[in-house]
Amino acid sequence: QVQLVESGGGWVQAGGSLRLSCAASGSIFAINTMGWYRQAPGKQREWVAGITRGGATNYGDSVKGRFTISRDNAKNTVYLQMNNLKPEDTAVYYCNAVNGPSLLWGQGTQVTVSS
Repeated sequence: QVQLVESGGGWVQAGGSLRLSCAASGSIFAINTMGWYRQAPGKQREWVAGITRGGATNYGDSVKGRFTISRDNAKNTVYLQMNNLKPEDTAVYYCNAVNGPSLLWGQGTQVTVSS
Protein backbone atom coordinates (compact mmCIF):
# COMPACT_ATOMS: atom_id res chain seq x y z
CA GLN A 1 0.00 0.00 0.00
CA VAL A 2 1.29 3.45 -0.93
CA GLN A 3 0.70 6.57 1.13
CA LEU A 4 1.13 10.22 0.22
CA VAL A 5 1.89 12.54 3.12
CA GLU A 6 1.78 16.31 2.65
CA SER A 7 3.51 18.87 4.84
CA GLY A 8 4.38 22.54 4.82
CA GLY A 9 0.97 24.17 5.02
CA GLY A 10 0.21 26.99 7.40
CA TRP A 11 -0.73 30.60 7.76
CA VAL A 12 0.92 33.45 5.88
CA GLN A 13 0.19 37.06 5.05
CA ALA A 14 -0.59 38.11 1.51
CA GLY A 15 2.59 38.42 -0.52
CA GLY A 16 4.34 35.76 1.50
CA SER A 17 5.61 32.32 0.52
CA LEU A 18 5.12 28.72 1.55
CA ARG A 19 6.61 25.46 0.34
CA LEU A 20 4.57 22.30 0.35
CA SER A 21 6.03 18.81 0.23
CA CYS A 22 4.41 15.48 -0.54
CA ALA A 23 6.28 12.25 0.02
CA ALA A 24 5.20 8.83 -1.21
CA SER A 25 6.01 5.76 0.82
CA GLY A 26 5.14 2.09 0.72
CA SER A 27 4.89 -0.32 -2.19
CA ILE A 28 5.85 2.10 -4.91
CA PHE A 29 5.69 0.63 -8.39
CA ALA A 30 6.69 3.48 -10.65
CA ILE A 31 5.29 6.88 -9.86
CA ASN A 32 4.73 8.81 -13.05
CA THR A 33 2.79 12.06 -12.95
CA MET A 34 2.51 13.89 -9.62
CA GLY A 35 0.49 16.98 -8.98
CA TRP A 36 -1.29 19.36 -6.67
CA TYR A 37 -4.94 20.25 -6.36
CA ARG A 38 -6.69 22.56 -3.95
CA GLN A 39 -10.17 22.97 -2.57
CA ALA A 40 -11.49 26.14 -0.98
CA PRO A 41 -14.58 26.12 1.26
CA GLY A 42 -17.73 25.81 -0.82
CA LYS A 43 -15.82 25.33 -4.06
CA GLN A 44 -14.92 22.40 -6.25
CA ARG A 45 -11.47 20.88 -6.17
CA GLU A 46 -9.20 22.81 -8.54
CA TRP A 47 -6.13 21.55 -10.35
CA VAL A 48 -3.04 23.62 -9.48
CA ALA A 49 0.01 22.05 -11.11
CA GLY A 50 1.42 18.80 -12.44
CA ILE A 51 4.83 17.35 -13.22
CA THR A 52 5.84 14.24 -15.12
CA ARG A 53 8.58 11.88 -14.10
CA GLY A 54 10.79 13.53 -16.70
CA GLY A 55 10.19 16.98 -15.23
CA ALA A 56 7.71 18.50 -17.66
CA THR A 57 5.40 20.90 -15.81
CA ASN A 58 2.00 22.50 -16.25
CA TYR A 59 0.14 25.04 -14.17
CA GLY A 60 -3.37 26.32 -13.68
CA ASP A 61 -3.93 29.83 -14.96
CA SER A 62 -4.52 31.24 -11.48
CA VAL A 63 -1.06 30.26 -10.22
CA LYS A 64 1.15 30.68 -13.29
CA GLY A 65 4.18 32.82 -12.55
CA ARG A 66 3.71 32.49 -8.77
CA PHE A 67 3.88 28.75 -8.04
CA THR A 68 6.62 26.29 -9.01
CA ILE A 69 6.26 22.53 -8.92
CA SER A 70 9.31 20.26 -8.71
CA ARG A 71 10.11 16.72 -7.72
CA ASP A 72 12.86 14.47 -6.45
CA ASN A 73 12.38 11.06 -8.05
CA ALA A 74 14.91 9.40 -5.76
CA LYS A 75 12.83 10.48 -2.77
CA ASN A 76 9.43 10.04 -4.47
CA THR A 77 8.64 13.55 -3.33
CA VAL A 78 6.92 16.44 -5.05
CA TYR A 79 7.16 20.06 -3.95
CA LEU A 80 5.10 23.17 -4.52
CA GLN A 81 6.84 26.49 -3.99
CA MET A 82 4.18 29.17 -3.60
CA ASN A 83 5.25 32.80 -3.86
CA ASN A 84 3.29 36.05 -3.80
CA LEU A 85 0.40 34.31 -2.10
CA LYS A 86 -3.04 35.89 -2.25
CA PRO A 87 -6.07 35.47 0.02
CA GLU A 88 -7.80 33.59 -2.81
CA ASP A 89 -5.08 30.92 -2.56
CA THR A 90 -6.55 29.89 0.80
CA ALA A 91 -7.57 26.24 0.52
CA VAL A 92 -6.75 22.69 1.49
CA TYR A 93 -3.99 21.53 -0.84
CA TYR A 94 -3.87 17.90 -1.91
CA CYS A 95 -1.14 16.09 -3.78
CA ASN A 96 -1.77 13.16 -6.04
CA ALA A 97 0.33 10.63 -7.87
CA VAL A 98 -0.09 8.01 -10.55
CA ASN A 99 1.54 4.81 -9.29
CA GLY A 100 1.26 2.13 -11.96
CA PRO A 101 -2.50 1.73 -12.56
CA SER A 102 -3.49 3.55 -9.36
CA LEU A 103 -4.30 7.20 -8.66
CA LEU A 104 -3.30 8.14 -5.13
CA TRP A 105 -4.29 11.11 -2.98
CA GLY A 106 -2.79 12.62 0.12
CA GLN A 107 -4.81 13.72 3.14
CA GLY A 108 -4.43 17.43 2.43
CA THR A 109 -2.71 20.35 4.13
CA GLN A 110 -4.33 23.68 4.96
CA VAL A 111 -2.96 26.90 3.51
CA THR A 112 -4.41 30.15 4.85
CA VAL A 113 -3.46 33.52 3.39
CA SER A 114 -4.58 36.63 5.25
CA SER A 115 -5.00 40.03 3.65
